[in-house]
Amino acid sequence: MRLLDRSARAGSPLTRLVLGRLLLLPVLLAVVTLVMFVLAQQTPFDPVLAALGERALTMDGPTLEAMRDRAGDTGAVQQWAAWWGNALQGDLGVSSSQRAPVATVIAQRLPWTLGLMAVSLVLAVAGGVLVGGLAGTRPGSWADRVAGGGLLSVQAAPPFWTGLVAVWVFAVWLGWLPTGGATSPDTDAVEPFDVLRHAVLPVLVLALSQLPWFGLVVRDATRDALAGLPVRAGWARGIPTSRLLRQHAVRPALLPLVTVVGVRVPELITGAVLVETVFSWPGVASATVDSALRLDFSLLAALTVLTTVIVVLGNLAADVAYRVVDPRVGQRDG
Repeated sequence: MRLLDRSARAGSPLTRLVLGRLLLLPVLLAVVTLVMFVLAQQTPFDPVLAALGERALTMDGPTLEAMRDRAGDTGAVQQWAAWWGNALQGDLGVSSSQRAPVATVIAQRLPWTLGLMAVSLVLAVAGGVLVGGLAGTRPGSWADRVAGGGLLSVQAAPPFWTGLVAVWVFAVWLGWLPTGGATSPDTDAVEPFDVLRHAVLPVLVLALSQLPWFGLVVRDATRDALAGLPVRAGWARGIPTSRLLRQHAVRPALLPLVTVVGVRVPELITGAVLVETVFSWPGVASATVDSALRLDFSLLAALTVLTTVIVVLGNLAADVAYRVVDPRVGQRDG
């Protein structure tokens, strides 16, 4: 019984953290969407044209003006409340840019974006740990200089520029990989091998855009850990280097790495928008650009809510992982 009580007390700070973030999420969504509706009403955005889409071309001027007058009588708060009332009932409206219900568009496109982001994040973290650990454990060596300069150079390159270069080299010049899309245009079926071939370039470009952040923080954290007194004392006592790295370098490097993973979630979404646009990847990130350019407010509102949820849950997952790696954080919070 004492062990159960002790574990319950130890887990209570983590439980409070998760519940607090989840309870705060609806409030954050309400505020974000309200600001979006207020800004939309203050801009030259025409909700009537956005709602009608191409049908507006077949309507006369007086009819459009009458519809604008009726829409203008409704304030931003009323529009916001009406949108949430419909959304909570499962009605997200109809996308004028995609010509389909918003819920259908999100259901079809979200798996493509989540898959792209998940695989890219795994590759970026693994590559960052490998490159950063190699450079951090050999300070001042040629590996450290090459890795440091290479990571900084990649970090300075915008993802869309890297994507265009990758298309030119591997798709146009060498002809090894497709230029874009998720499937071949001459087939209607979704074949796994075909999808993998199309996913190579967007996944690698998105992973490469995030890798420098992880690699640099692992390199610096590992270098600081190896320069500390515990490692120096261990070397003086003749403890093997591999054991010292596991005990005194891995955990200190993991803590800032987990923090950076949580911070990079919004940037990962931004990078996905650029990469999906360059490679014509059929995800929700590229649909965000289309909805903004075509004034598709119904789809844009739903994607804003979805993006907010992903960012909050991503940061929550990073905070939970931080406390799992170092349980002392949760004890200090409690």
